[in-house]
Amino acid sequence: MNPYEEYMKEIAKPMREELTSQSFSDLETEDAVDSFMKDIKDDETAFVVINSVCGCAAGLARPAAVTVAVQNPVKPDYLGTVFAGQDKPATERMREYIKQAPSSPSMALFKGQDLVHFIPREHIEGRDINDIMMDIKASFDENCS
Repeated sequence: MNPYEEYMKEIAKPMREELTSQSFSDLETEDAVDSFMKDIKDDETAFVVINSVCGCAAGLARPAAVTVAVQNPVKPDYLGTVFAGQDKPATERMREYIKQAPSSPSMALFKGQDLVHFIPREHIEGRDINDIMMDIKASFDENCS
């Protein structure tokens, strides 16, 4: 690993842990993404955060995702995260499941293998964190049992 990659890995570590410390599975490889997605049965749900080092991920996406995932009474069956710019093959593989324009940070809710809700960067950046949390909560309430 070159010095730049090592530096970025260290910078990203606490950003990664913000999610993994709250029961989000860290999907660092293509195989981990495929295994995670394959485990979702048709009647189950999974919430995936595509993490990033940008300010809107730090100040909006991660705090909103963690708050709702921990506090909302209705929760997905699975929580996962890939880190754009760090886990590039894993992120690309997750984007194949999402089937939307690449966006980081972003959040996706799946029911079985079907994407039922997607929040791209443009619906995160510049918005109030409470509005983002309400979007996540509404999608959980509507799709998770």
